[in-house]
Amino acid sequence: MIQHNVSLTRFNTFNLPSVAEQYLPLTKVEQLSDPVFNVAPQLVLGGGSNMVLLEQIKGLTVHVLLGGVEILGDGAQGAKEVEKRNGSTGYHLPSVHLRVGAGVDWNQLVRYTLDRGWYGLENLILIPGTVGAAPVQNIGAYGAEVAERITAVHVWEYGVGARVLSPEECAFGYRDSRFKHEPGRFLITAVDLRLNGDHELKTSYGAIQAELARLAISEPSPADVALAVTNIRRSKLPDWFFLGNSGSFFKNPVVPKETYNRLKARYEDLPSYPIDENHVKLPAGWLIDRAGMKGARDGQAGTYALQALVMVNHGGASGQDIINFSKKVQQTVRQKFDVELEREVQLIGWKG
Repeated sequence: MIQHNVSLTRFNTFNLPSVAEQYLPLTKVEQLSDPVFNVAPQLVLGGGSNMVLLEQIKGLTVHVLLGGVEILGDGAQGAKEVEKRNGSTGYHLPSVHLRVGAGVDWNQLVRYTLDRGWYGLENLILIPGTVGAAPVQNIGAYGAEVAERITAVHVWEYGVGARVLSPEECAFGYRDSRFKHEPGRFLITAVDLRLNGDHELKTSYGAIQAELARLAISEPSPADVALAVTNIRRSKLPDWFFLGNSGSFFKNPVVPKETYNRLKARYEDLPSYPIDENHVKLPAGWLIDRAGMKGARDGQAGTYALQALVMVNHGGASGQDIINFSKKVQQTVRQKFDVELEREVQLIGWKG
């Protein structure tokens, strides 16, 4: 049943004041047969992360609360260690296939799989949001992306009906997917994931290596990697319940090698991650920090004092306040480094 003038403040991790003109909780797939789903709603809401909301959301907001984890194929437990590659430990287990409802909390899913000895999501622990939002953003962290584990995405295509999209049809890219480029076409209802198999741990990021060393772990298991990532994220990211935020606000920019060489000549400590022969990824947090914007604020909007990549709501900020301050961060980085930062979050309700 559609409700009217419902506050979305507690449904977005920035804790931004926002009211949905019309609000419909989607708890069963059968609801999609209602004629209201012949056209796209104004907003499809999951966990409320990775978005900046206007104070008034016109039209219909659909809150996806579809739950359930179905085991499509079960692998025997007990990982067998296989050969080491590039200094990392590998594991082999029979593959496990899961179908997960779009409304399931992502972090709870990661912990659920780790508790059962199913591996592949350990680097993605503590990412806020729901399973249905994960393919849209192609969420990733510390060298891993969810697209590596997705085998199918179940969707409702407005005006058409239920469909199942292959990974190729989803057109996954770095923090990108078909869903971002075709807004208003699909509502994600479930995601199929493949875990285990020949699984090589991803520990190449310096922060993970440093944390494993601090924990005196020389031969890490997937659970150890998850622990290291958990510790790293908790040391850098505020709890949105107490300090509104949406995690990483900007993408790490990918620049031509010529740009990287120019900056490296000026800043010897510039971190980088090679993408290919001609492009290099730079850490946006480092750029924002060196531009003097770490911990900066304007009114109630600012960047987090412990992680420059995170925008925060100190209490009472509006969505417009967050956007205005993010533009200031972009301008400052552009002026200092001649590098353009792109927002990772979605702007809900903005025109143009």
